[in-house]
Amino acid sequence: MNVTEKADIKNGTGIRKKRRLWLKILGGIVGALVLFMGIVFVVHVISKGIEKKKIEPYGQTVSVDGKQMNVYIQGSGAQTIVLLPGQGTPSPVLDFKLLIDELSPDYRVVAIEPFGYGLSDTTEKARTTENIVSEIHEAVQQLDIDRYILMGHSITGLYGVSYVNSYPDEVLAFVGIDSSVPNQPGMDVKLPLKTMQFMQKSGLMRFLQKVSGDSYASLDYDEHTKEQIRLITNKVGSNKTLMNELKHLGSNFKNGEKLTYPNDLPLLLFVQSNNEQNDQWIPLHEAQVKQSALGLMIPMEGSHYLHHTKYKEIAADFKEYMKTIQTSN
Repeated sequence: MNVTEKADIKNGTGIRKKRRLWLKILGGIVGALVLFMGIVFVVHVISKGIEKKKIEPYGQTVSVDGKQMNVYIQGSGAQTIVLLPGQGTPSPVLDFKLLIDELSPDYRVVAIEPFGYGLSDTTEKARTTENIVSEIHEAVQQLDIDRYILMGHSITGLYGVSYVNSYPDEVLAFVGIDSSVPNQPGMDVKLPLKTMQFMQKSGLMRFLQKVSGDSYASLDYDEHTKEQIRLITNKVGSNKTLMNELKHLGSNFKNGEKLTYPNDLPLLLFVQSNNEQNDQWIPLHEAQVKQSALGLMIPMEGSHYLHHTKYKEIAADFKEYMKTIQTSN
């Protein structure tokens, strides 16, 4: 055996040793990941069982389409506000708590938790705008409310414009809190729904929320409310109803892109002025308020959830707006 052959054998042995080493390292990484995922999943399952018992009921339920929809009523004013959430808000009632407290001394506030949200049942029914609007209206009817102001956050801008056109004799005014615009761009994007469901069911979403901190921590909610929001967030998560709503998001926007508010409907829009993701956000809402002879847009600096930090300003400006339109009439 010559020197070259000995070198080849030595090199081959070295390569095999390196391969075995890399396989061991890879196996260790995979094993660690499997162990980590197993622990995360077990903790998630155990926590869900414990947390479910800690959730405190609020509001009342009404029968809608054979299921139970949760609603919360506060205040006894002469006029009623029907309050609707943004897409995916886990507990609409608790999320709106600060704003409800500001509005309820002068108005009767009815916060509705659509199917899949908060303490309401889930549903197998497709989350089309038509079905969602119909279910919300049925809840309103069950409460014997025949005239009211429709107010809502985010996706309510899409559902709301359909709602007011479907029930024009009932809605006194529409108030949007950084509400969606039916013709806003980018709503045809395909969302990773299976990944989102896996993240939720595996417990990874709970883990990420834990390490990323509490988004409500610096806000004015009391500690008990923050804890209840966290519990309901973990319970609701990416349930089948919310996932189906996201599945229909693109088609709902597509089907509603030409909808406009009636010219004689009072329209008040609170709009995030510092939206860095969409430089057309203000112009889109400026165009929308022009659809109403009584339209008004009020820009506010803050997060998309303006009512988390600007609840006092929103309530005060809303009350002033209602006085103005009532005087003009």
